[in-house]
Amino acid sequence: MDTLKVTLKNTSDGVMLDRDLFKKCVQSNIVLLTQAFRKKFVIPDFQSFSSHIDELYESAKNLTEGQVADYIPQLAKFSPDLWAVSLCTVDGQRHTVGDTKVPFCLQSCVKPLKYAIAVHDHGTEYVHRFIGKEPSGLRFNKLFLDEDGELFLRADPVMNFLNKMAGNEYVGFSNATFQSERESGDRNFAIGYYLKEKKVRILCSIEVTCESASVMAATLANGGFCPITGERVLSPEAVRDTLSLMHSCGMYDFSGQFAFHVGLPAKSGVAGGILLVVPNVMGIMCWSPPLDKLGNSVRGIQFCTDLVSLFNFHNYDNLRHFAKKHDPRREGGDQRVKSVINLLFAAYTGDVSALRRFALSSMDMEQRDYDSRTALHVAAAEGHAEVVRFLLEACKVNPVPRDRWDNTPMEEALHFGHHDVVTILQDYQNKYNPQEAPKKKVKETTENNLDGLL
Repeated sequence: MDTLKVTLKNTSDGVMLDRDLFKKCVQSNIVLLTQAFRKKFVIPDFQSFSSHIDELYESAKNLTEGQVADYIPQLAKFSPDLWAVSLCTVDGQRHTVGDTKVPFCLQSCVKPLKYAIAVHDHGTEYVHRFIGKEPSGLRFNKLFLDEDGELFLRADPVMNFLNKMAGNEYVGFSNATFQSERESGDRNFAIGYYLKEKKVRILCSIEVTCESASVMAATLANGGFCPITGERVLSPEAVRDTLSLMHSCGMYDFSGQFAFHVGLPAKSGVAGGILLVVPNVMGIMCWSPPLDKLGNSVRGIQFCTDLVSLFNFHNYDNLRHFAKKHDPRREGGDQRVKSVINLLFAAYTGDVSALRRFALSSMDMEQRDYDSRTALHVAAAEGHAEVVRFLLEACKVNPVPRDRWDNTPMEEALHFGHHDVVTILQDYQNKYNPQEAPKKKVKETTENNLDGLL
C-alpha cells in the first residue's frame, strides 16, 4: 500500500487514477483488499464493533476514582483526565479513541515483552533455569532476585525488537522518566543498584503511544507475526509462554481476580497502561494514569471487564451456546444462514436432542428459510411427532405459520398422511393463544417445559 500512498501524494488531480496505475499500486496487496471487500477479516463488521468500543470507552471515561502514581515525579505530571484505547486486529484492522497519540512509558508493561524476547533468543528451558513459572505473591517492588543466576539484557536489542513488534511505529525512550525513577525513593534506588550489580538494564522508561503499543499486543495475538509488516518477530514458543504468564500473573496483586473475571492475558504498568491480548483476534492498549490501590488503571480495568461482558472473548466463554454475548468474529448474515440450516435439518432428521440444545442456547425456533418454511413445517411433513410436540409444547412456536405457498404445518401433515401429527397440531391449536405467546421468552419457556417432555 506504500506505492498507493506515494502515488496519491504525488498526483496533481487528487485521487483520480487510471486503471493501469491503480493496478500497479494495489497488486502487491490484492489478497488484503479482496479480504476487505468480501468481509473476510477476523472482525467482519468492524464498523459496528468499533462503535461498541467507543461506547465502552465513554462509559469508563466517566470514572473519577484512582490516583496518578506520584512516587515517580515524572509520572505525577500526567493529567488524570487522559484516557485512550487503541486496538489492532491480527488482520491489521485499526481503531483508536481518545488521547491515543500522547507518548507514555511502558513501565511494567515491558516485562512480558522482555520475557518474550528472552524465550525467542534462548528458548523456554534455558530462560526458566533462572526464573519460575508461578506467580510470586510478592509486591511488584520486592527486592528479590535469583542468587544463582545472572540476567543480562541490553537496551538496544530490546528496542529493535519492540520496533518490529510495533510495525516500526513510535517507540521511544523517556530520559526524563528514567532520570526521575533514578532519583525517587530509597527502595527504587536500592533496586537500581542491585540490578546494576547483576548486570540488568532498566527498560521501564521505553516510551510508546497507545497506537504503537496496540500493534505490539496484536503481534502477540497473531502468533509472533506483526500484522502491519507481516514480519515474524517472535517464535510461537515465545508467544505461547508469554501469554500463559500474562494470564496468570500480569496484573500485580489483582492477577487472580482479572483472570477470573476477564479471562484474557494482560499486563499493567504504573504509568496507567494495560496491554490486553485476545489470542488470534486482536491486541488492545488501554491507557489512563489514575490507578487503584493495587497499581492498575481504574478506567482500564473497567474497560476490560465491560469488554468481556459484551463480547465472548473470555477464554472460557462457550462460543457455540453463549447467546447473551456478541461474537464479533462471526458475520451476521452467514451465521443466520447456518443457524436456519442447522435448525431445519434437525427437524428433518427428527433430532430432538439437537433441537433441545438450540432452544437452550436461545436460538429463535421460528426461523424461516427462503420459502418461509419453519422447523414445524419440516417436522410435520416428515411425520416426526416427537419433534412437533417439542416445538409446540416446549418452545411454544406458532402452530399455524404459512409458507410461500400459504401452507400450514397441519396441511403438510395431512398431505403426507401423518395423522398422529395432525392430532397433535389440532389439540395444540385449540388451546393456543397468539396474543400471549410473544410475551414469553424462549429460554424461560423451554426450561419450564423440558422436564415434562424428556
